[in-house]
Amino acid sequence: MKLLVDAMLGSLARVLRMCGHDAAYCLDRGIEADDEILDLAAREDRVVVTRDRQLADRAPERLLVESKDVDEQLEELGAAGVDLSPAPGERCGACNGELRDVDSERDLPEYVPEDASPVWRCGDCGQYFWTGSHWADVEARLAER
Repeated sequence: MKLLVDAMLGSLARVLRMCGHDAAYCLDRGIEADDEILDLAAREDRVVVTRDRQLADRAPERLLVESKDVDEQLEELGAAGVDLSPAPGERCGACNGELRDVDSERDLPEYVPEDASPVWRCGDCGQYFWTGSHWADVEARLAER
């Protein structure tokens, strides 16, 4: 399922990406208007994720969340059947690009811990990722859903 997350749900988009979902975020694409969102969703065959009931009513494929709280939004999506299993190494949390394995022999930026393994790099924005201590928190948060 490819998702298009509206402007009100940026934090949710990041978590969905950490679960491996192709979760495009409207503001990353420079759009906010409902007509533009619907057009993009149709062109890219995406399900619109929104808190906006009027937008949801117009979208052929949509997931409407009602809460303002990200944890409660995750509960709503989980109840709707969205897989919320952590998927490190799949998607860039920043830009939604696909992550690629980085050969451990290559020179990594100084900010990547020496013991980080595996390490991934976003094919779009170039950021590096690894399963640091924050992944335990992410896994615990998602396990509650």
